[in-house]
Amino acid sequence: MRALITNDDGVHSAGVALLARVAVAAGLDVVVAAPHEERSGASASLTGMGVDDHLGVAAVEIDGLPDVPAYAVQASPALIAFVATRGAFGDVPDLVLSGINHGPNTGAAVLHSGTVGAALTALTHGVPAMALSSIATEPAHWDTAEHVAHLAVTWMVSHGPSDAVVNVNIPDVPLADLAGIVPASLARYGAVQAEIGDRGEDFVTVRFDEIRAEDDDSDASLLARHWATVTALRPPSEVDGVDLSTMGA
Repeated sequence: MRALITNDDGVHSAGVALLARVAVAAGLDVVVAAPHEERSGASASLTGMGVDDHLGVAAVEIDGLPDVPAYAVQASPALIAFVATRGAFGDVPDLVLSGINHGPNTGAAVLHSGTVGAALTALTHGVPAMALSSIATEPAHWDTAEHVAHLAVTWMVSHGPSDAVVNVNIPDVPLADLAGIVPASLARYGAVQAEIGDRGEDFVTVRFDEIRAEDDDSDASLLARHWATVTALRPPSEVDGVDLSTMGA
């Protein structure tokens, strides 16, 4: 099985290197293609095409994996996933693994995530996909992330759904303190909430405040209690039951 590894933190991030090593250890034929610089918050934007429709691509080496082909791509994660499904980096992948993101992708804020956006784009174009994130922007417990990623990737290879992206979030705690892995609903918000401050003639101040997790079965709440969470995300689709017949009448 051929796997594309991408992310939104950039091709030289520790998270993408760890995920690539986990995928290789799981027996996957791995190629890494990730942004040449950080593209956090890119959602599913298809940005990066240069002059004459050229996409900038440079070969790089991933730490500890000198034999794995890897590319720094001047594009958003979603565009990388999209062109990968068209054979841009060799054979079309059977699986896209996006991450391990430095920072959580929880709640309704998954809408804005470049990590999740790449996975949703891959699935929309016929390739099963998983997004993985650590709750910490500077993770200290990579052994815990590696343990959860190994379990998640192994499961994905055998049971990965063809109609949903599997979104995995990992608490940054010592492995001995990990409560386990549990399905979770999306929290109402993400890790932060935007607040509008001062307004002027030519500016608006926007502040992002960290949100205290509610005590429920949402991903944000369970992560705060040291659970790794998994949530199935639906790709874009039409909604049944909405009466649009009177529009324009």
